[in-house]
Amino acid sequence: MLGRVLGGIATSLLFSAFESWLVAEHNKRGFDQQWLSITFSKAIFLGNGLMTILSGLFGNVLVDNLQLGPVAPFDAASCFLAIGMIITLFSWTENYGDLSESKDLLTQFRGAAAAIAADEKITLLGAIQSLFEGLICTFVFLWTPALSPNDEDIPHGFIFATFMLSSMLGSSNASRLLAHASPKVESYMQIVFMIASASLLLPVITNFFVAASTMKGGSISFSGYIQLLGCCTFEVCVGIFWPSIMKMGSQYIPEEARSIIMSFFCIPLNIFVCIALYNVIYHSTFLLFLYFEFSFQGKSTSHDRHVLHVLDFPLCGIYVAEASHGDCGDQQVK
Repeated sequence: MLGRVLGGIATSLLFSAFESWLVAEHNKRGFDQQWLSITFSKAIFLGNGLMTILSGLFGNVLVDNLQLGPVAPFDAASCFLAIGMIITLFSWTENYGDLSESKDLLTQFRGAAAAIAADEKITLLGAIQSLFEGLICTFVFLWTPALSPNDEDIPHGFIFATFMLSSMLGSSNASRLLAHASPKVESYMQIVFMIASASLLLPVITNFFVAASTMKGGSISFSGYIQLLGCCTFEVCVGIFWPSIMKMGSQYIPEEARSIIMSFFCIPLNIFVCIALYNVIYHSTFLLFLYFEFSFQGKSTSHDRHVLHVLDFPLCGIYVAEASHGDCGDQQVK
């Protein structure tokens, strides 16, 4: 339990402190703003893609080849974290913000909340980020039961590597999109959200139009291949999402409260994930994907010629929950 608490703190820092430091350092050195987009894209391509694949392969070597046990990858990760800490301590400059306005933590939280309430664009950006990241986190739990509803023997490692390659493809495309002034990130992200919505619709479609396999075990089914295609498409959208949302964050979120505002966005994210995972116990994977599909149906709101995509999900989620049947609760998260 203590490890999970510390992991939650570390995750919040991972998705706020590093991005805030990068933006502040970039502006302090007077670099071209276009370089920031390129840096975000490379960070996602190399960090979330390539390094994730290499980490998985390295962990597999530690467990299977060297027979060091299932705890070995965690021990290795702690060593790399220590190396990263040393590099950060001795090579990164600290960003203390504006020292002339020394504020206590409560005052900073109030200022961040006021900034979110005062600027609609920040609020909408937070809604986009929280809901999409919530889908990403829950997708991690759902893709296994979706692809193997009858305990099919699927190659988890190979499929995960395919997901990461798809994400790398998306981040590579994002780098090309962000390198040009047109189309604007607010415009093409609407198309990305629609494609992601369509990809999450595939499990719903296969549930109606493709006959489900009744055999226990065996290899991945035909419907599983269709859903795998949808999952890979979703991961491509995820690869485009990360650098693009970072770019929008650097444009709309004020520098003096960036870290705290981004931490606020984690609150609805965690609530969304908890609600979704709680419903895994009671509803089938099909219904949960339908829930996510409804959560993607949004409306576009124009504000100062910038178009942001707003995601609406509560009423549709309630409808799906009420429409579920008692015999749909046998799916387990693997």
